[in-house]
Amino acid sequence: MGIGFRSFSLELHSPHLPIKEVALKEWAVCIDAIANGEQLVLLRKGGITEETREFRLEETSFYLYPTYEHQRAQLIKPEYQERVEQTMEGIELPPKAVWITHAAHVVDDITLHSEDDLKKLDPFHILTHNYASERLQWRNDKPLHILTVRAYKLTTPKQVHVAPEYLGCKSWLTLQKPITDTDLEPVLSAEAFEHRRQQIFQALGFNEHKQ
Repeated sequence: MGIGFRSFSLELHSPHLPIKEVALKEWAVCIDAIANGEQLVLLRKGGITEETREFRLEETSFYLYPTYEHQRAQLIKPEYQERVEQTMEGIELPPKAVWITHAAHVVDDITLHSEDDLKKLDPFHILTHNYASERLQWRNDKPLHILTVRAYKLTTPKQVHVAPEYLGCKSWLTLQKPITDTDLEPVLSAEAFEHRRQQIFQALGFNEHKQ
């Protein structure tokens, strides 16, 4: 099976709130890398408690909801491993509240089945290749989604209390309360983001892709 590909708009229709009160759960250390412009992609296969047990791109714009319980230093590339402990500072498990600091907009949804194709994307995320490969092989009849995301910083981070329905191994959350009184600033300029995006296409052997 080859590579699947869908593209969306290059940025949020409006760089301002509100966006829908939807959040995607992601390891705090990966959100940190996205926040620093070091990671441009999210690797998704689906949560154990997902109704279909596969990932579905329910929204193209969402908040990034940090999770802590399953991130491990040995699953992160050595040069980023100390970040795991840093993201855990002051965090009790399970957390009673988390801070939402960033939102993301999906520009591309790339689906792949091949170990060789996954290896080509190693420079674009902070996970070890072995762990990324585990994600690929879990339910190997389903593709791994590689989401290229343009990240936006909330000018005022917002604390969200953890509701019981936020718990468990699932991808998507609907926040109980809207996030207000903040704005969004892109982490990377449009030019820097597009440069990195084209590097991903080139790594996968695509011709230059423009919208």
